[in-house]
This record gives sequence, structure tokens and C-alpha cells, in this order.
Amino acid sequence: MASSKEIRTKIKSVQGTRKITKAMEMVAAAKMRKAQERMRTARPYGDKIRNIAAHLARANPEYRHPFLIPREQLRRAGLITVTTDKGLCGGLNTNILRAVTIKLRELETAGVEARLTAIGNKGLVFMQRLGANIVSQVTHLGDRPHMDKLIGPVKIQLDAYAAGEIDAVYLAYTTFINTMKQEPVIEQLLPLPANRLEEDSRDYSWDYLYEPDAQTVLDELLVRYVEAIVFQAVAENMASEQSAKMVAMKAATDNAKKLIDDLQLSYNKARQAAITQELSEIVGGAAAL
Repeated sequence: MASSKEIRTKIKSVQGTRKITKAMEMVAAAKMRKAQERMRTARPYGDKIRNIAAHLARANPEYRHPFLIPREQLRRAGLITVTTDKGLCGGLNTNILRAVTIKLRELETAGVEARLTAIGNKGLVFMQRLGANIVSQVTHLGDRPHMDKLIGPVKIQLDAYAAGEIDAVYLAYTTFINTMKQEPVIEQLLPLPANRLEEDSRDYSWDYLYEPDAQTVLDELLVRYVEAIVFQAVAENMASEQSAKMVAMKAATDNAKKLIDDLQLSYNKARQAAITQELSEIVGGAAAL
């Protein structure tokens, strides 16, 4: 059994760790509320662009944007992976990177070349270890996603698709369901699935005056819409990160308390054993005299 002094040192160390995890839990809870608010406020922008783009696409059936045309054969594909920059958020990154690994194996089995874009440091490090073909990257986004930082790396994949260099683009991120549940998702970004451009049933018959023309407006809108999808995915991932971090730090705090209780019990046993031994020595010495 360890000595009383060693156990006291362990107790103090775990108590210090518990204070840190408790503070991190509170910080994550505050950041989670802000991240959820940003995630919800970004949705109306994307919905409005989707409705207008859907209306334009249906009003001008003679023109189809490259983002709407499926390729006959899938030879090369782009994969945008959204992860966190930091750890301590449970299995959040592990789950999405496992899903990405499975997707890459599927593409490799089908003879499809994959070109990756890493958003977040954890995904970048993982892909570098994997030896994947990374064409663009962005890290250190902070606690608030910024469109100007995301546009550059994402545009590389969009331009490659428009130029015919790749035949599909997929988006991998963690979607926020609630505080206790976040799920990894890999969805097709390009070509845009048909359900992506379904008009809101609440809209009535209306039309726009296009300047300079409907084709130019549709070209710009679809690019903005795809960027809005990626921005929303990053916002969802950040909300998931803070939720997972809060849950992980709460579990760490509870485990630290349990460990302190166990160490305190061991300390009491060691102290009692030492007292008993001293009493035995005193009694033995008195008997010898």
C-alpha cells in the first residue's frame, strides 16, 4: 500500500485536475449556447438562396448549371472534411474520421481517385498520416466560423468540379442533433441532389426581374448556395464540438470526484494502519519494560 504522503499528493493532484475540468465544462457550456445560436441564425440565409435558385432553375429549363448536371462516370471525387482544431471533445473527431476512412476505402475499391480538403487541424493531421491527396486546407478557425477563411479552400474543389477535373464532391461533418447527441454525416455536395433545390411549399407564384440576366444570377447564386452549405456544416460542427466538450469535461469531473473518494478511503486506511502499528509498538514496548 502507498504511504499516506503519496496518497495525499495524488489527492491534491486530482483535485487540481478536477478544478480545471470543471472550469472547462462551464466554458464549453457558455460557448455551446453561442454556437447553437450562430448555427440557427445561418439557416434562413441558406434557405432563401435555395428557394430563389430553385425558382430560377425551374423558370429557365433551357439552361442547366454545371453544379446540377450529374456526370456519366465517377472517376475522381473531392471530399471536404470538417473537424475541430482542438481535442478534449470525446469521440467527435474519431467518429467522423472513421466515416471518412470508410468512404475513402469505398472510393478506392471503385477505382475513384480522391482529392481532399481539410477544414480543422485534427482532420488535416489525420489525412497527412494517412498519406491522402490534400489539395487545400484551413485551420485555426477559432470559435466563430468566417466565410472569408472558408471560401478559398472550398473554391478549389468547386473550380475543379466546374472544370471537369473531378466528377463529384462530398461533404463530411458532424451534425448537431441535441446536447447529448451528435452524428457524423457524409453527404453529396456536387452535383446538387434534386431534393436540395426543392422550393418551399409555402411560396406562391412569383417572379423576379433579373439583372443582368437569369443565367448570370443563377451562376452566382448556386456558388453562394454551395458555400452557404459548407458554412452551415462548419457551424453545425462547432456546435457539436462544444456540446461534446461539455459532456466530456463533465464526465472527467465526475470521474475525478470518484477517484478522490477512492483515494481518500485509501488514505484513511493507510492512516488507520499507521496508528494501529504505533499503538502496537507502544504496547509492545510497555510490556517489555
